[in-house]
Amino acid sequence: MAGEHAHHRTYSVGVAAPAGTVCAPLADTTRRPLFPRSCSQAERLDFDGVHDLLRAWTELHGSVRPRPVRRTLDAVARRSDFRQEAAPAGPLLARAGSRRVEAGAPGRRRLALDHDVTPAQDVSQDADTALRAAGARSAAEPARLRVTAEHGDRLEHPLPFFEESVHTKGPAEPVHSFLCSLTGRPGRVAHVLRAEVAEDRPGAQAVRTETRCGGLVRSTGTARVRFPHALRITAEETAPQEPFQAHTSEWPVLSGERDVTVPTRHRVLRREDRAVSTAAARAAARDLPGGQRKTVPDLAGRHAEPAVRTR
Repeated sequence: MAGEHAHHRTYSVGVAAPAGTVCAPLADTTRRPLFPRSCSQAERLDFDGVHDLLRAWTELHGSVRPRPVRRTLDAVARRSDFRQEAAPAGPLLARAGSRRVEAGAPGRRRLALDHDVTPAQDVSQDADTALRAAGARSAAEPARLRVTAEHGDRLEHPLPFFEESVHTKGPAEPVHSFLCSLTGRPGRVAHVLRAEVAEDRPGAQAVRTETRCGGLVRSTGTARVRFPHALRITAEETAPQEPFQAHTSEWPVLSGERDVTVPTRHRVLRREDRAVSTAAARAAARDLPGGQRKTVPDLAGRHAEPAVRTR
């Protein structure tokens, strides 16, 4: 496109791990939202072993929007090239670049992220703000990947995964509907004091909640994506509390022969902080979702049960 001018930056970090271990997260679609700070959810649409087409939901300035992302994976060169198209009327036209793993000193590798961002020419002030935000998020990504690569095969895994399930009688659709209705939670869920939802695109929500945690009130921003046909919700906190740098969750509603199962699945990426022990980090991870883990699914089940009695 005439007049385009891409801003190029390279961010890199040394990694004390084998090349294969460093490369693995680059192609991992399931855990992708844990690494780029802008990505709230990623869904694979097509893959032929080399060329990858994803739909990625990104959160910026209180808005969550889906964007197509094309990737080319080169296992031999240990490289992943990508290009993400932005909104036609937005401050950024496109984001592109590559993630690559290079040889380093014995036992070490260099993980590099080349990032090219093309701003729109007619909205300079908004573009400048968007460029700074994109740069800050890209700068943080290699460090997240390094933590995963260096600790992924140890007991103190930085990506603990937790799942708990609630079983209830009734149809699945009312359960999913209740889980989607965040604005109806205050007063119905004891620990939720306030909830605000901005939905610029159907199914893509920027959520701000205030919850009571013991004697404290915590304000949390979350990017949520709803999949109504799959009866599934995914979410990522935009500013996780210490000692974590990423927290994603998933709320599927699974229909069985006689009941409905609602698993709550949480995955966190903890920060490198020598002052926080592994045991303390794991305890914080289990407490992170608070009463949401079972309180909300329990209430959703009760919401659906009247439908069974009135049949």
